[in-house]
Amino acid sequence: MSIKNIISLGLLAFIPISIAARYLEWGSLTIFITSGIAIVPLAIWLSTATEEVAIVTGSSIGALLNAVFGNATELIIALVALKAGLVDIVKASITGSIISNLLLAMGLAMLLGGLRYKEQDFQPVVARVNGSSMTLAAIAIILPTLVIETSSGIEPLAIKNLSIAAAVVLIVVYGMTLLFSLKTHSYLYDVGLVDLENEAQPESESSTHKPNLWLWVGVLAAATLAVAYESELFVGQVEEATAGLGLTPLFTGVVLLPLVGGAAEYVTAVRVAVKNNMDLSVSIAMGSSLLVALFMAPVLVIVGTAIGQPMDLDFNPFEAVAVAIAVLVANLISLDGRSNWLEGTLLLATYTVLGLAFYFHPV
Repeated sequence: MSIKNIISLGLLAFIPISIAARYLEWGSLTIFITSGIAIVPLAIWLSTATEEVAIVTGSSIGALLNAVFGNATELIIALVALKAGLVDIVKASITGSIISNLLLAMGLAMLLGGLRYKEQDFQPVVARVNGSSMTLAAIAIILPTLVIETSSGIEPLAIKNLSIAAAVVLIVVYGMTLLFSLKTHSYLYDVGLVDLENEAQPESESSTHKPNLWLWVGVLAAATLAVAYESELFVGQVEEATAGLGLTPLFTGVVLLPLVGGAAEYVTAVRVAVKNNMDLSVSIAMGSSLLVALFMAPVLVIVGTAIGQPMDLDFNPFEAVAVAIAVLVANLISLDGRSNWLEGTLLLATYTVLGLAFYFHPV
């Protein structure tokens, strides 16, 4: 059993602790912290179960499962928050997930991988395709904000309709990226998929071990339900707890929620980078950002419309600028298909500066 799984098993103890904190009324801050910690190992097991099921079901279905369930934790937390009416926090968590994946996850991977290896290579074609898709997503996030900022007296219904139309376009584009990566140009992604299977299975077992499909489907279902429950606890206390800590909803959504929901992806991206597999590391970081921007955000817009919550793509202007900065910096650094520790440092420095700006932002 890997160190990651051992640690995640230990952290599962926070599930009963968070439940006890709720029913024994230990206070909003205690419930917030314990449920947030409990989500981290659940996200790891959700990711592990998805990888194991993907190995059994084959490359095409497996890659599709990883694409759909790759950010399941963030989506569940966002859906729970949306249902609770925390629209501003949901929007901030979308931008925060994109920024964290592009700058924090990829930055840590390039830094730690670069400290061990002088220079690491990855597929520049895949990086360019992902970068182009992320640019489109950034445009879709920025445009409604620009429409409002450059118009006088625009009707909320117009922004809502624009957001729904843009959401449909983004979902279609995400479908096209899946078709590109799984069917027409799957050979470009073969390295990452093979290495993902090797990550899920120790080298000594890879030739003989076959995961138990129904066992891991059960783990996947149980982890999903547990994440949903812990997300209810976490989101239910987020406003009171963060207000007590002096944190704004903007900082909470952009920084704290992505750290809780995306911990599994960050750990995996760094671990494979240290093993000199930047192809897989970059695919995890940029792929997660694409999933959030092209699938999760538009789904939340559509779900928000269905349940009567005012969810649209009208983001805080500073959030829109931050996403544009993250996409621009990540694209510039990844275009050549090579990475080193300095480029990782630059990504982390950009994330730190943006994080500080969100912390001191008054709204």
